[in-house]
Amino acid sequence: MATVTHYKYTQMDESRFLNNQFLIAMPNLADPSFFHTVTYLCQHNEDGALGIVINRPAGMTLGDIFKQMEIKVSAPNVGSMSVYSGGPVQQERGFVIHDAGGHWDSSILISENIALTTSRDILEAIAVGAGPSHFLVALGYAGWSAGQLEREVTNNAWLNAPFAADILFSTPPPLRWNQAAKQIGVDINLLTFQAGHG
Repeated sequence: MATVTHYKYTQMDESRFLNNQFLIAMPNLADPSFFHTVTYLCQHNEDGALGIVINRPAGMTLGDIFKQMEIKVSAPNVGSMSVYSGGPVQQERGFVIHDAGGHWDSSILISENIALTTSRDILEAIAVGAGPSHFLVALGYAGWSAGQLEREVTNNAWLNAPFAADILFSTPPPLRWNQAAKQIGVDINLLTFQAGHG
């Protein structure tokens, strides 16, 4: 009996988690760390959530990171790519969201197609053109304690939308907030405090 109950709970539980989805800040979310942001949720379970903000360039380039880490660069154009402010937690720590594949020292698979890596080896590979085809490098992350994100979604702080690789890797950063919401047919600029969520 206990096993059956646990199975049902797990099934119901899974559906409320937002792994591999975009978390779009509602217009009324005034926290400066998240105002008009899109966060890619990498982990969400009963213990809390971790995500990377994907539309806030940090004002530095990958070239700056390579220089700080003393990584030699030979791949063309890679040094000029933007690094993002991934969130207010551990802003000195680097995170790479990228196409799944490759063998990296510290990596988690978020979906069949996307992984999150925090080890130096992926940056060394990117620097010489041997890294993943698509990637986004961020400093810091956004974190939520157990139940916190669920409460914030219920309070209309966030809209959730399906992940889309083109928004993450190709859409210009200033357009990502609008484009992520448009995927679910929402004009985010027209939403008010009373609006519902996905």
